[in-house]
Amino acid sequence: MVKIAFNSALAQKAPGKDGESLMAEKDPEAASVYATESSTGRCLLTLLGLAFILTGLIVGGACVYRYFTPKKLYHGAMHFSEIDNDLVPMDVEAREPYYLPRIDEELEIHESVAIINVPVPRFGEGDPAYILHDFRRKLTAYLDLSLRACFVIPLNTSVVMPPQDLMDLFMQLMSGSYKTYLVHEDLVVTERIDDLGPLGYYIFNLCDGKDTYRMQRRSEILGIQKRSVEDCFTIRHFENKFVTDTKICKA
Repeated sequence: MVKIAFNSALAQKAPGKDGESLMAEKDPEAASVYATESSTGRCLLTLLGLAFILTGLIVGGACVYRYFTPKKLYHGAMHFSEIDNDLVPMDVEAREPYYLPRIDEELEIHESVAIINVPVPRFGEGDPAYILHDFRRKLTAYLDLSLRACFVIPLNTSVVMPPQDLMDLFMQLMSGSYKTYLVHEDLVVTERIDDLGPLGYYIFNLCDGKDTYRMQRRSEILGIQKRSVEDCFTIRHFENKFVTDTKICKA
């Protein structure tokens, strides 16, 4: 009796190139279809990879442009006369003193956000500050650079000009001197803010790592305020055709 044995390694060997050649010899049409599908799959994978690379380049380029290109700053200054709020602006010329105080600012516009840089006043009172107006979230944040603290309040749209109007105002200020008047704003700190997330991206970046508080206008608070025991400071700035003396008090 003759025993016939098969090599198991040869029996289980994948077709590979020899298998493909055998397939081509047995069925040329099937081999052509297999080669076409394999080539199409490789092309799709290549195109998908290129798409990811291009997307990364576009997003990366936008980030580089946003954070590393020079920012467009508008410089403006106003001379103002310290008159009472009850006096009309027409009285400015009649009561104008020999020397008028001056406020300098720099304006930076980002979409629906205006950032105002108030430097240390050359003369008179007032703290240096960054003031951020977020028109989308209807919020204003004051970063007092002397105290290293942030103060947030609802945006006063009746006073603060929209971004485009602010830019036009600063363009006018860059072309010549401007004389105006002073109005007073009295704000009171009401509570501490621990979670900055709901305030939005821009205010979060401005106030992150700093003590942040919510404010309210004194005229909106019921009851008598004892101003003698309050700790107050002032920021003089402008975001309209007049200068605002913002007094912020911590009870």
